[in-house]
Amino acid sequence: MKIVHFIVFALLFSVSIASAQSQKNTFFNQHSLINKFHTIDELESLKKGELVKLYVERIKEIVIVMPYLSLTNEADVTLEDVGIKENSHNLKILDKHHKSTMESFNNTKGMITEFIPYADTDKIIWSILYFEEVIKKIRVGVNGNF
Repeated sequence: MKIVHFIVFALLFSVSIASAQSQKNTFFNQHSLINKFHTIDELESLKKGELVKLYVERIKEIVIVMPYLSLTNEADVTLEDVGIKENSHNLKILDKHHKSTMESFNNTKGMITEFIPYADTDKIIWSILYFEEVIKKIRVGVNGNF
């Protein structure tokens, strides 16, 4: 069983490193974003395990995108796109942030997958719908209608 845990950890670690390296000069990429919003009826038809997975995905997008809201709310925007020089210092700062964000998210994901299944299903559904509304507001941006 410990070998399985080690393999899963190694896989997640390598994926997070690859993810961080693939976005050296971008704030976040399209893979960081969810691609579907749900209705309450759709969520009510899902099992708790599936709901927890959706919960994690929504938290991930919020955690990754929120720090950049004053710069951009769009994926694949580079430093140069917003007028920041792509010098080694700035790239190093961005890379360090990507790594620390993924480490923090992985810790949060571990807590969520352990504790959230104890929550009432209705509260998990409400939380997912709330997170999706936050994500919609983030995607609308400062020029949108709040």
